[in-house]
Amino acid sequence: MNAPSRMPTLMSSREFNQDTAKAKRAAAKGPVFITTRGEPTHVLLTKEEFDRLEKAEAPPKKEFRNLAEALADPRPEADFDWEPPRMGGFSLKVPDFE
Repeated sequence: MNAPSRMPTLMSSREFNQDTAKAKRAAAKGPVFITTRGEPTHVLLTKEEFDRLEKAEAPPKKEFRNLAEALADPRPEADFDWEPPRMGGFSLKVPDFE
């Protein structure tokens, strides 16, 4: 990722509650980690940064269909390789009835 390096800000939840304007100003410069008992629990970002991250990391939407539909698709780009899973963990024996 070629995102510009931004220094995160740490802020306790008490600080955040007492000075939200300070948190918003800090978020304009980079992510703000809000801590509870010293552990980061929340991250404050600008809407612009959130949208950028959401767009960059959204996986492409996949069309789910059953095997019969996939096999019936006549388009050349719909061709795929499929290997059925091998069953294992057991052996076949002829029973001895004597």
